[in-house]
Amino acid sequence: MGGGHKFSILAIAVAALLQYSAAQTTHYVGDDLGWLVPPGGPIAYQIWADAQTFTVGDILVFNFTDGEQDVAWVTKEAFKNCNSTDPISLKATSPANFTLNTTGEYYFISTKDRHCWLGQKLAINVTEYPGPSPSPTPRSGPVTYTVGDDLGWLVPPGGELFYAAWAYDKIFLVGDTLVFNFVNGSQDVAVVTKDNYKNCTNSTIEVYTTSPANITLTTIGEHYFTSTYERHCFLGQKLAINVTGKSIAPTPSGSIAVPPSSSVSYGPTPGGPSPPPVSSAPNVNGYFFTSLLIAVVAFFY
Repeated sequence: MGGGHKFSILAIAVAALLQYSAAQTTHYVGDDLGWLVPPGGPIAYQIWADAQTFTVGDILVFNFTDGEQDVAWVTKEAFKNCNSTDPISLKATSPANFTLNTTGEYYFISTKDRHCWLGQKLAINVTEYPGPSPSPTPRSGPVTYTVGDDLGWLVPPGGELFYAAWAYDKIFLVGDTLVFNFVNGSQDVAVVTKDNYKNCTNSTIEVYTTSPANITLTTIGEHYFTSTYERHCFLGQKLAINVTGKSIAPTPSGSIAVPPSSSVSYGPTPGGPSPPPVSSAPNVNGYFFTSLLIAVVAFFY
């Protein structure tokens, strides 16, 4: 076979490798929260799922405490009724990995006593990989963000995951403004340090007690906000964001400002969120890449 044909086939093989790599994402269910009975009920995992895009080939990783938790893949009807008697698949050892091989809805619950009824359940929708997204258009000026959108600033359902999910897909730049809407006399917003954010202490840089509280982001770096009202911070009324420069050039899809992940210790660890536990399951990417590369090399020789 001519050299031109061989290089054409090699190009196709490389393109297939790149497409497969781009199409597959590993999702750690609940991020740092993991898989457990969530604070605030099922909305915690709904919020987490709403911040994700699930495509064919992606992997779900459930991290939990062996013996205290498990995860069952079930039908829609079983999900609705928290019926774990006949699961499609049941895994009792963490980390539990599920590869999303087809499009459509997937449902997961815990089979432990009343865990599903208390909110340990997850529903997702899987779509085909749409291909690379276009780079975002550079912004022409400052943006005003209403924190929490219609919910506003309060003790959120589902704990701090709510505000982490709200901030997840946003890019904050110097000059942007955060607007905190709350009920005067029952809420406030405090600007705090990273340590005080983590520990939910009431040592503040500044406190705003009148709604709406408009805070302009004047410096790059991490910014932390909590409430000084009793236990509001511990219950999830806290926001962490990262502010970048004054202007932004187009960046590859997925290059977004991500706030520190929610964690059961109420705040990001020093230096950012801890990485999820390493999965002990076989690496599907590795098998695919190795097989395809072996085939290409064999073809040339």
